[in-house]
Amino acid sequence: MKIVDHIKNANGKTLFSFELLPPAKGQGIQSIFKTMDELMEFKPPFIDVTYHREDYLYKQHVSGLLERVAYRKRPGTVAICAAIMNKYKVDAVPHLICGGFTKEETENALIDLNFLGIDNVLVLRGDARKGDPDFVPTPGGHAYATDLLQQVVDMNKGKYLHEDIESSAKTDFCIGVAGYPEKHFESPNFNTDFKWLKKKVEMGAEFIVTQMFFNVEKYKEFVTKCRDNGIHVPIIPGLKPLTTKRQLITLPKIFHLDIPEELSDAVEDCKTNADVRQVGEEWLVEQCKELIKFGAPVLHFYTMSNPGPTKKIVERLA
Repeated sequence: MKIVDHIKNANGKTLFSFELLPPAKGQGIQSIFKTMDELMEFKPPFIDVTYHREDYLYKQHVSGLLERVAYRKRPGTVAICAAIMNKYKVDAVPHLICGGFTKEETENALIDLNFLGIDNVLVLRGDARKGDPDFVPTPGGHAYATDLLQQVVDMNKGKYLHEDIESSAKTDFCIGVAGYPEKHFESPNFNTDFKWLKKKVEMGAEFIVTQMFFNVEKYKEFVTKCRDNGIHVPIIPGLKPLTTKRQLITLPKIFHLDIPEELSDAVEDCKTNADVRQVGEEWLVEQCKELIKFGAPVLHFYTMSNPGPTKKIVERLA
């Protein structure tokens, strides 16, 4: 079922959903199943599975020369989505990214997803490769999320990359895109970032999932601005509890977000990470209560495949 239909059928009730990381290359799927087993009691209508581009390592030969070797740290998104749907009878939402994939590889992935009966995709540009200062498009791939979005929209119309394909079957993906209540870090200002979000919706995006945030007012302002500017698709807040002191540094650095002073002060006063987890849990529970009261259609938790903190929070809300 499409995300927008899950939300419609909920009749105003806020749903819960979760995002998982594929296991690292060489590991089995049991870690995914273990996480799912702990979260299924909350009846999530859908589960997101992230996608990861290739990275590089340097292999030293006997001669002393270094060879750059491409590898994928977390492969298997399409297969994991199929396994989740088969085992748990819940919709899986694969992420699609620009980096690391040609247009042909993306088209083939979309064909596979369509054959598997996967109805939803989340379209993202993706991060820069580790070690690169900026995002570098893959030769033959897309440079921007809008380009990738257009490819999915085209396939929904039966338009494939090569025009000599006759009687092209139309796909029917419900397409989601990312939203940034505190703006994307590469945008010069919030309004420019917002302009591109509006364009994505006009192109055919049917729902928005936000970057994580720790100030509910930022989400409320973001939703209000969207509604005032003709964006009426569901806007799903992305959420994550703080669990370590180090995240006061890493989360703003990686995700370019603001942590409220009240929260950062409380975390700084903690003596152990167990204390931090308690502070993070209390903060996010209050966030969730505000979001439910505000009418958020879904609470989407970035679990990082560690279900424990998220489970404690949702148990207090369910």
